[in-house]
Amino acid sequence: MDALQVIAGGPCRSGDDDKCGNGDCPTVYATQEPGMLAIQGYDVTHPTPEGESVVLIPEDILKEAARARGWL
Repeated sequence: MDALQVIAGGPCRSGDDDKCGNGDCPTVYATQEPGMLAIQGYDVTHPTPEGESVVLIPEDILKEAARARGWL
């Protein structure tokens, strides 16, 4: 995967309210592949095919990402 660009969520900046408690929150990234997003979130135990995973991220982060992409 090539470079990722943060479009929603992301690391908490100085002075931000660190809701994640560790300075690295769930994040949605734009990718260079059209129509695809990369997601960083909380691990979920769920069977998936090789090379895939399921993560949890807050709904408001997905809405923020959709607005950033002009989808809403």
